[in-house]
Amino acid sequence: MPDQPHDHGLQHDLRLLQAQQLRRRQALRWLSGIGAAGALPLIGCGGGGGGDTLYSTTTDSSSSTSSSSSTTTTATTSSCPAADIPTETMGPYPADGGSASGQTLNALTLAGITRSDIRTSVGSASGTAVGVPTTVTLTLVDRNGTTCAPLAGYAIYLWHCTRDGDYSLYSSGVTGENYLRGVQVTDANGQVTFTTIFPGCYSGRWPHIHFEVYPSLSAATDSTSVRDYTKVSQLAVPAAACNQVYGVATGYDASVANFSAITLASDNVFGSDSAAYQVASASGDVSNGFALSLVVGVSV
Repeated sequence: MPDQPHDHGLQHDLRLLQAQQLRRRQALRWLSGIGAAGALPLIGCGGGGGGDTLYSTTTDSSSSTSSSSSTTTTATTSSCPAADIPTETMGPYPADGGSASGQTLNALTLAGITRSDIRTSVGSASGTAVGVPTTVTLTLVDRNGTTCAPLAGYAIYLWHCTRDGDYSLYSSGVTGENYLRGVQVTDANGQVTFTTIFPGCYSGRWPHIHFEVYPSLSAATDSTSVRDYTKVSQLAVPAAACNQVYGVATGYDASVANFSAITLASDNVFGSDSAAYQVASASGDVSNGFALSLVVGVSV
């Protein structure tokens, strides 16, 4: 029933066990790499986009403090991720000026697309995406060197699906909308924080958020179809947070069955890479909203 906790059954439990085992193996590989290179200093990390949220590398993404109200996902923190974030496909719905899904759409040239709150459409569109309030903080750092310095002045274009699994500009019923898309420039800490909604889970994919990193705002928002991006990747939403939302929050009912049928290992994007560098840290609950955060390591 909508707005009620959902018993996902044996299949769901097995899926969670498999995902936990995968994360343990990834964490061991990551930690063994640190052992070879020497211990790295630890820095405190908080959820959301506060100034003290700096460099966190997530290796355990599914510890939950409660099965009914609140999720706090723990993360191993260090001054620098052990590897660059994997390069991924931008998917069939980027609207970044390139050809995708048989169309050439460019949300990056829309007036007002440079913004932090991406829940409402811009320009001539006026729709608002509804769902559990969520902030997404990305911290961009340079792994080409010894300091892993924050990268200020870079532009990050972020987009994701609605709670129903639809993409603005492409999916039936929302082709006239452009919400859940936006661009921001990283600050002195290499950070951007987007205000959005918790994404739904559609068939065949683990819940995720797309993003492209550009060397500047002008490079991101030009009208050319040749994208001069530094990195294309995806953030994986942690399982514990998904379990708090799907089958509990209004409007996410379709996500329950879709989520029970997918794991990080079976996902055709995260399953082929080290998801340890893509699974976000998370805190919050359905009533108060969620905060997702991820350190994005690139070599520039």
